[in-house]
Amino acid sequence: MNTPPALVVALDFPEENQALNLARKLRGVVPWVKVGLELYLASGRQFVQHLKKMGFSVFLDLKFMDIPNTVQAATAQVTAMGVDMLTIHALGGRAMCEAALTGRAQAHEAGTTPPLILGVTLLTSLGPADLAWQPRGTAESLHKLTLDLAASAQKWKLDGVVCSGREVCDIRNTCGASFQLLTPGIRLPDAACGDQARVCTPAQAARDGSNFLVVGRPITRAENPVQAAEEYLRDMA
Repeated sequence: MNTPPALVVALDFPEENQALNLARKLRGVVPWVKVGLELYLASGRQFVQHLKKMGFSVFLDLKFMDIPNTVQAATAQVTAMGVDMLTIHALGGRAMCEAALTGRAQAHEAGTTPPLILGVTLLTSLGPADLAWQPRGTAESLHKLTLDLAASAQKWKLDGVVCSGREVCDIRNTCGASFQLLTPGIRLPDAACGDQARVCTPAQAARDGSNFLVVGRPITRAENPVQAAEEYLRDMA
């Protein structure tokens, strides 16, 4: 029997107090929280360390994409913060991805667990019409590009990738059991999709082999966030 994936709740708030209030409610219910660009710019690294002290595993989702030297330095900074997982864009290419690994190695302290580095394939908000270099792109071409990026990320020694639920099964079959897959765009059956173009249910993503499922507004904006999180956990299991 496959191990159920970990639920990651995205603390997508414009200021620290809102995120902290929700984190207090979810402590002991979900193991992981995600800090993205908006919250990180509002609260900074001290808030990330506060979440760690509360017992959460922290996914810092800043999606680095820059010249290799800059990404190497940025990854070293994030590693020194003690986060558990971070993202870079696989579209940044081999040299940039390898530089991120070098940055992690430089800042990793002996005796601690280094953060996972995941390559973002294509954002789940993108559909075939959004690929600027393929104006007449199809769902098949988008799917193939995602699989190609995942295979490249594995070849470049990243720990895994971020992909939509629609690609999880094929990437798992191609890249094997140890490659980590994180899936945003997770919605319960019949839930509104919002700005996500490629969505998947928790149960389907779990069956197909995703390791981490990221859920934001369906939990954070729910009338009862704890109850909503528990509903996602049940569907995943």
